Amino acid sequence: MPFFHDQGRDALRRAWAEAWRRRREGLPLEPLQAQMADVLDLHPEYAPLLGDDDSIARDWTPEAGQQNPFLHLGLHMAIREQVGTDRPAGIRDVHAALARRRGSVHDAEHAMLEKLAEALWEAQRFGRAPDERAYLETLRGLVR
Repeated sequence: MPFFHDQGRDALRRAWAEAWRRRREGLPLEPLQAQMADVLDLHPEYAPLLGDDDSIARDWTPEAGQQNPFLHLGLHMAIREQVGTDRPAGIRDVHAALARRRGSVHDAEHAMLEKLAEALWEAQRFGRAPDERAYLETLRGLVR
């Protein structure tokens, strides 16, 4: 399976659907598909969208009062990648502390992905790379 950056929006969304289908059918999963299916296990409310071509092609916009489920799932994956690589340095410790404080890894990820989305939005708005130091500091603020 190609990395995410090699895929267009609809192909990436179909990759989510394929990972979920394979999980449901008990078929072997590539490691990345297994990670995707693990995230989907936490969000069964998104399962009906995965078999619907209209949902895959749909533009989910905040202006219409909609949360983009595929963005949400992708942010979970990004947080897990950051924690797995400990980049920015220290995020693994923040994640562990926040999971203890919130009572679950999933709840910790939800708090963290909100901060990640803000950091990405700000970077895009100003046309620069995300500020890892500022991002990590906002995450540490969740633990204090």
